[in-house]
Amino acid sequence: MIVRIGGEGQFEVADEHLNRLNQLDDELLAALDSNDESAWRVTLDNLLGAVREVGVPVAADYLGPSDAILPSEGATIEEVHQVLRTEGDGLIPGLAD
Repeated sequence: MIVRIGGEGQFEVADEHLNRLNQLDDELLAALDSNDESAWRVTLDNLLGAVREVGVPVAADYLGPSDAILPSEGATIEEVHQVLRTEGDGLIPGLAD
């Protein structure tokens, strides 16, 4: 799976790590649903950190699509709410429960 972090770049994440990303995505959605900005910030940082940790950076000249697009570190909770209102299925498509 190719995951883009807004403003940072793309990472190729092996399928064996998708359950972990899915769990973090679920936690992030729960923090969003409860409007808990501090929990949301910690979970977003954990999700982005997990992608950086297990992902392999994709070459800058790669022109293929991303399977998931995550917000940048500086994104606000309201910006992510807006994305989810239009996307509707979590930040990691097809994995949100």
